[in-house]
Amino acid sequence: MRQLQHLVIVSLLSLSLSAFSAARKNGGLVGGWTPIKNFNDPHVTEIANYAVIEHNKRSGENLKLVRVGKGATQVVAGTNYRLVLTAKDESATNKYAAVVWEKTWEHFRNLTSFKPLVG
Repeated sequence: MRQLQHLVIVSLLSLSLSAFSAARKNGGLVGGWTPIKNFNDPHVTEIANYAVIEHNKRSGENLKLVRVGKGATQVVAGTNYRLVLTAKDESATNKYAAVVWEKTWEHFRNLTSFKPLVG
């Protein structure tokens, strides 16, 4: 029985080290935020457009996406996208911070936060 416990512990440690190594190799730790390198990536633009459209539905505003200026992703049960984007309405252009949670395998997206940035 004791040998089985040692085998399980060694297996779990080995698996944990493998996951840690893979995460470091891909640029970040699992659960940590990784900067987005290409803001012009079509999927990043799609996520940003979703954020603006969903915000408009919830708020009654009529914002249009101008560009994504900054962003990061976080691997969770899916992917969180934390974006700083510029959007405009009929009278002004402003920056906003948006967070979108996506589970691609379920075709699921949810806008979890959309706030104007001051300054």
